[in-house]
Amino acid sequence: MGNMMGKLIRLILVLVVLGAVGLVAYAYLGPIFGADFSAPQQEIRQPVTLDGNEG
Repeated sequence: MGNMMGKLIRLILVLVVLGAVGLVAYAYLGPIFGADFSAPQQEIRQPVTLDGNEG
């Protein structure tokens, strides 16, 4: 029973490491294959009311 639990933990650890490597590879290679990670850029103007008479 203990041997099986060790194998399960090892499998989960290997999957986590492979997932992390895959995520890093996608982040570096994604733009080469057409993935666009840049945020949409748009100017936003919003009026702000400042009350400087307090205090």
